[in-house]
Amino acid sequence: MTQVALHPMLNVAIKAARAAGAIINRASMDLDILKINSKSPNDFVTEVDHAAEEIIIDTLLQAYPEHAILAEESGRTRGAKHSEFVWIIDPLDGTTNFIHGFPVYCVSIALAHRGVVQQAVVYDPTRNDLFYATKGRGAYMNDKRLRVSKRTRMGDALIGTGFPFRRGDNFKRYVKMFEEVMTQCAGLRRPGAAALDLCYVAAGYYDAFFETGLNPWDVAAGSLIITEAGGLIGNFTGEADFMNQREVVAGSPKIYGQLVQILAPYTRVIKAEDGAEAEAGEAGAAGDATAAPTSEPKKRGPVRIKKAGGDDAPI
Repeated sequence: MTQVALHPMLNVAIKAARAAGAIINRASMDLDILKINSKSPNDFVTEVDHAAEEIIIDTLLQAYPEHAILAEESGRTRGAKHSEFVWIIDPLDGTTNFIHGFPVYCVSIALAHRGVVQQAVVYDPTRNDLFYATKGRGAYMNDKRLRVSKRTRMGDALIGTGFPFRRGDNFKRYVKMFEEVMTQCAGLRRPGAAALDLCYVAAGYYDAFFETGLNPWDVAAGSLIITEAGGLIGNFTGEADFMNQREVVAGSPKIYGQLVQILAPYTRVIKAEDGAEAEAGEAGAAGDATAAPTSEPKKRGPVRIKKAGGDDAPI
């Protein structure tokens, strides 16, 4: 198999991801001594998250000290403040799985330039699987080119998702959503690491994926890997503004379109009359919605599907 020539910035991201993966793998062998804190109920952070994030940022800034950083644990406290280049980092996606010894978690690193993701790495340290992409150059797992699945019927589709876990999440809304998707697809899966879920769509393991309450660091890398594998990604109404809207749906083109039709009535992205966008029922960056659960979702007419992940996709 021909070795893929990698972009220099992607090479640095891969080096950072593997260094973080080594820290995670070492810690996984002795979980009993792990120090665990709660950011909020059911939302955990460990010393491993912090150590992995530190080595990632150190590696990136050593190569590109003029770049900005947006990381899950430390936010924007490191790196340049006003760079057009922003590294978007989740040092350990799937922390709850990790602390239980359930081997589904990963490192996610993306580089956005002027709001458009250009480089992406998702590393699964338990399987030593490296997913990566450079904009316009395709997506790969290790040295194998990735393509989304060719299935076209919703009834044949295996779909990944994420369950609500934060206090204040609208569980009744989720149950209605899950019921509607479950009854129309071949199966629903919830391993618990969204960045890996998105890579599984790119690899064709899933035909589609959807979740709400995600942050930019959960989806930035996976979004590029999906589009470079021929898939589509957007919000529940099929538009490209998923990165900061806290709802995402991704899939092979045919299944994506059908899933958007199902999920559109459940969107929380409200179009105001002046064209501005707001979210109803999702409070702040933590995603702890305080509004009461809504009743049956309002049915809408046909949904216009936009190809997501293009140059106009914000971060």
